[in-house]
Amino acid sequence: MDPFMQIALEEARQGLAEGGIPIGSVIVHNGQIIGRGHNRRVQLGSAIRHGEMDALENAGRQPASVYRQAVLYTTLSPCAMCSGAILLYGIPRVIIGENHTFMGEEALLRERGVQVEVLQDPHCIAMMENFIATRPELWNEDIGETVCST
Repeated sequence: MDPFMQIALEEARQGLAEGGIPIGSVIVHNGQIIGRGHNRRVQLGSAIRHGEMDALENAGRQPASVYRQAVLYTTLSPCAMCSGAILLYGIPRVIIGENHTFMGEEALLRERGVQVEVLQDPHCIAMMENFIATRPELWNEDIGETVCST
């Protein structure tokens, strides 16, 4: 496994161990990690702290030129919010662990010139499948789905 995706996966596992949603992300510039994070919506009571957003927050203020040369690794296909941030900061390449359990806005990213690579990593898939099966209510909250209980 790519070492940066391995670190993103470690971030996802940390989020799960904290009682959150297992999605991790790493931002790399010139072969160095400048930001890493995991979904912390539950832990922080946040509406926006998805894995990619946490990694961006942890990267801190960077010149636009840094983001325009960065690669974002994420264990799961990025949602509309995270894809918007990728586009806003001009991140040119996104490497995705898997999109089997959730298909984010990959088409939008590609339309806007972002190079998107999907690995379909079995570790990422298994972790999300297990989480969705055991915590469907938390998963649905994270992706903005409403579940009817009639």
